[in-house]
Amino acid sequence: MAEIQWEVVYETNGMLLAEILRGLLEAQEIRVVLSQEGVGRVYGLTVGTLGRVQVLVPASELERAQQILEEYENGEIADQSLPDAGPADEENLADGDNPIEGENT
Repeated sequence: MAEIQWEVVYETNGMLLAEILRGLLEAQEIRVVLSQEGVGRVYGLTVGTLGRVQVLVPASELERAQQILEEYENGEIADQSLPDAGPADEENLADGDNPIEGENT
């Protein structure tokens, strides 16, 4: 079996954005590895050389990953996990109704 060649697709300071990008890419079925200097990870550093996190993807997926990240940075990828509240939903919430069934306030 051939060994995977990993390529850096993005570098960021700190783990927070790196984890967000990992989730975004994995949702598109792209394998991701995050790499940070061990000391930086232990101490939660977010600046300098020790705070830098590299987002790596297989070389065969590099171009597709770059496209996805470019769309993300340009705001072309929207959060579709939550439906937009329509006028009827806003009215119901304004009346003080609890939107969760069976839950009393």
